[in-house]
Amino acid sequence: MTTTDTALHTWSARDLAAAIAARDVSAVEVMRAHLDRIEELDGRIGAFVSLVPESEALAMAERADAAVARGDRLGVLHGLPTGVKDLMDVAGLPTSQGSAAYASEPPATKDSVLAENLRRSGALIIGKTNTPEIGLGTLTFNPVRGVCRNPWDLTRHAGGSSGGAGAAVAAGMLPIADGSDSGGSIRYPSSFCNTVGLRPTPGMVPSGRKGNGWEPHGVTGPMARDSRDTALMLAGIAGHDPRWPLSWVDDPRALADLDRLAPTRLRLGWSPDVGGLPIDPEVRRVLAEARRSLEDAGVTVVDVEPDLDGADEAWQAIEMFGFAGDARPRFAEGRTGFRADYLRNVEEGMALSAAELMDAFAQRTELFRRTASVLEQVDAVVYPATPVAAPPAAVEWVDEVDGVRFERYFLWQRAACRLTVTGHPVLATPAGFTEGGLPVGMQLVGASRRDARLLAIGAAIEDVLGLVARRPTFSA
Repeated sequence: MTTTDTALHTWSARDLAAAIAARDVSAVEVMRAHLDRIEELDGRIGAFVSLVPESEALAMAERADAAVARGDRLGVLHGLPTGVKDLMDVAGLPTSQGSAAYASEPPATKDSVLAENLRRSGALIIGKTNTPEIGLGTLTFNPVRGVCRNPWDLTRHAGGSSGGAGAAVAAGMLPIADGSDSGGSIRYPSSFCNTVGLRPTPGMVPSGRKGNGWEPHGVTGPMARDSRDTALMLAGIAGHDPRWPLSWVDDPRALADLDRLAPTRLRLGWSPDVGGLPIDPEVRRVLAEARRSLEDAGVTVVDVEPDLDGADEAWQAIEMFGFAGDARPRFAEGRTGFRADYLRNVEEGMALSAAELMDAFAQRTELFRRTASVLEQVDAVVYPATPVAAPPAAVEWVDEVDGVRFERYFLWQRAACRLTVTGHPVLATPAGFTEGGLPVGMQLVGASRRDARLLAIGAAIEDVLGLVARRPTFSA
């Protein structure tokens, strides 16, 4: 059916979905193109932990084409291949969680909420994407699949904890993917891989997390190659689910159609260092150039420094408390073989006092209110997405930035962690490249529950900067 010489793995998710629905391209052709891309590249990248058999993937695509031929009402992601981060269950595939404790896990017998929503929207789940142990940290390495490498430079990390998703999207192995984020796990791989990812307003995407269903700290969100495709993915996984108390979106399909915003109508706040964090000089240079380009295009950019005082302490307490709750059922099952950082987090979370938790929750509420007040003056606030470009694949975490040393794995993540605690949606989008050709991203904080507006702002920025069209060349 294909009527173009352009390789299907380079098409946008929007164009692929529209072409499948119009029968200009078959879902089988789209699936074949992405399976070939995975076969060609993933041995060097390590984005996938497991894949369904090729025959099963092609059979799913054939059923998708049959639905189009019958005239069925199609979901917004109909016919698009995708993978699910290996922290969430997909029926028929094991959930290793990047951990030796789950390395021999049998295939899951039922779908997670995320997988349910993907299938309901017409997406074709073909595998599980790589993640560090239990989603720990913003670099992807583990004893199950090894290091997930960056398509822009195979000697570098792709980021984490949604590293497999970011690398697969950047390399054209998937048009869309999901990630989860409590401390930058969508935003870091998006920044390192020159892709786009949204940490949505809590409750926009129904959570499959066990335990406290009222907790807004960790969220699931969409990842793609630009903000418009990210909006399409969001429309496929957002919604209201009676099993998840924070979920609130009644019309998720409407999220796919973003308003077009003229740059001259945008007013952006600009923070060069997320409240005084160390930022590598090369990252600062790239962000400064992006700012000049936006101003030259007519965007109004004003210096702001939102008050993030207390964010570090609040994030750490809430994050460690979450690890403690997460560990109880794992330990009750007798699981062993966990990474030392994970066990330290659990121990710290177990030792938290009620007063410490009360202080953290109160500080989070105050940070939400301070951020909302700033966003009454600007459309969004721009920050560096990461303090450095993608680090070497040999390191387990970055222990120094611009002369400042860090003693724990999460301390270099604070550019993301601080914004998590504001409770507002955060979009990571490309800002430029280092002199060595590594991607650098920016993160934009927008108004709560105005995720579509934030994505539209991201699309306008992407139109000005013209970076999302650039593709990696797989240097080694």
